[in-house]
Amino acid sequence: MTTADIARTVVGIIGNIISGALFLSPVPTFIEIWKKRSVEQFSPIPYLAMVVNCMVWTLYGLPMVHPHSILVVTINGSGSGVALIFIALFLIYSDGKKRLKVILWLLLELLFIAALTFVTLTQVHTFKKRSEIVGTVCILFNIMMYASPLSVMKLVIKTKSVEYMPFYISLASFGNGVAWTTYALIRFDPFITIPNGLGTLLAVAQLLLYATYYKSTQRQIAARNATKEVNLSHVMVGNATQPSKPNH
Repeated sequence: MTTADIARTVVGIIGNIISGALFLSPVPTFIEIWKKRSVEQFSPIPYLAMVVNCMVWTLYGLPMVHPHSILVVTINGSGSGVALIFIALFLIYSDGKKRLKVILWLLLELLFIAALTFVTLTQVHTFKKRSEIVGTVCILFNIMMYASPLSVMKLVIKTKSVEYMPFYISLASFGNGVAWTTYALIRFDPFITIPNGLGTLLAVAQLLLYATYYKSTQRQIAARNATKEVNLSHVMVGNATQPSKPNH
């Protein structure tokens, strides 16, 4: 094994660890959803993008598609399972209309992955062609995964609040993009380099947005909590001043 191979393996393992953190970063969000029994304004788009992205990369890393990419398979196979768990929880705490949309999108994604796998493994007969076909699809879906928070970023700019843009997802996205870009550059793989390079830039944009609106978010939350306390005190005072009914 050459020095480049060793370095690539080490960076790949680091990438697996950081990607694992990225995939698990929504856990605090879903704990909040579980406690409130509602998804509120949280978007399912990042998790739907995560499912299809991980499944496509798992296909790309298979020995019959792109040999010597076992580290790509391990992390993305795990990520697929984690994303499906998140979507299941999202479905449990969504209303009927939102739940139906998520189910339809998930079915479309699964059908697409099944069709891509069938065509790639039965109709294409060289590693090079298989890698090119699946790799091109990977670029598209990887960019979608990194760009999926753009819808949330629009909400952040509109409301001047990062309450619904989880910080840990943005941070893990940045680390993930840096690690896999480095991995791909050691033994150049354009299909990994391009989306992760762009993903790094998008993650930086998210972190800058978070820094910009963090203080205004805290002010909004404090004002909302103060309003709730005032309203509660009015209710308690109002109840206390009501004359009691005489007993007969």
